[in-house]
Amino acid sequence: MSNNLRLYRGSNEEADFVRNKLIEYNAVQVPNGIYEEVNLCLKNDNGDIIAGLNSAVCWNWMEIDILWVEEKNRKIGLGKRLIDEAEKIARSKNCTFIKLNTFSFQAPEFYKKYGYKEIAIIENAPLGSNHYYFKKDLK
Repeated sequence: MSNNLRLYRGSNEEADFVRNKLIEYNAVQVPNGIYEEVNLCLKNDNGDIIAGLNSAVCWNWMEIDILWVEEKNRKIGLGKRLIDEAEKIARSKNCTFIKLNTFSFQAPEFYKKYGYKEIAIIENAPLGSNHYYFKKDLK
C-alpha cells in the first residue's frame, strides 16, 4: 500500500459511499437480514407536517432515529400515535425490540411512559444535559 495516503474530510457523497460499503459487508455477515426505512408523518388539514417519526428496521429490531412533534401540537397524543404505529410496524416485520436515543431536554419521560427501558446514560452530553439510550422488548 502506498505511503502517500491522504486523510481529509469527506463530502456527503463520500459518506454515502462509506456507509454503503459497510451495509454491503453487513449483508454478507447476516445474509437473511433486512434494512428498511420506516418514516411516518402526521399532516394537518392544510397539508402541513406537524409531527413525524423516522426509523429503520435492521435485522430483528427497529431503530427510531427521530420523533418530532410541532411545539404547539404537543401533549395531545400525537407522539403516542406515532410510537404506536411504529411498534405495530415493527411487530409486523418480526422485530424483537425497538431502540432509540434522546436527550434530557427532549423526551426521556415520554419514552419511559410507554414502556421503554433506560439502558444507558452519558452524562454531560451535550454539556449540562444527558444523553439517554432506551430499549423496548416487543412481545
